[in-house]
Amino acid sequence: MKVSVFIGTSVDGFIARPSGELDFLPTGGGEPHGYDEFIATVDALVIGRNTFETVLQFPAWPYGEKRVAVLSTRPLDLSAAPAGTVEKMSGEPAGIVAELASRGMNHLYVDGGITIQQFLRAGLVDRLVITRVPVLIGQGIPLFGALPRDIPLRHIATHHYPSGLVKTEYEVS
Repeated sequence: MKVSVFIGTSVDGFIARPSGELDFLPTGGGEPHGYDEFIATVDALVIGRNTFETVLQFPAWPYGEKRVAVLSTRPLDLSAAPAGTVEKMSGEPAGIVAELASRGMNHLYVDGGITIQQFLRAGLVDRLVITRVPVLIGQGIPLFGALPRDIPLRHIATHHYPSGLVKTEYEVS
């Protein structure tokens, strides 16, 4: 099972404002930076509850008909999500990966700050694609949190775009 992260951050490393707002990120229809090509390779997404609730506020569901597992230990209202594509899951990251692999999933996209941090700490992330947006927001929800050990990364590629976006891809060693 391949587990990837594809995420945008401010240059100072925040994925959202303290309130969860994403207003500093480029909106859909902007400059292509590889997301469409990436998502085409993904079988399913694993996102946290906060990310799910944020995505429900978007004008359109961004994941098409991809399977989406929302991690939550509390009851979750899935009625606003597309029928048949979203399910609630809970448990340790390794168990989540094993369950989705048993269903034939080969490539997972993990999204959301806490969820990404949990999967990194569990040693389950294979690939990080981080697109830095040319803005400093000073405070917010960080992409990375405390780690029990160093996580070595191998640089794969860096691309810069006319808008100032800088996308860097790493393989987790």
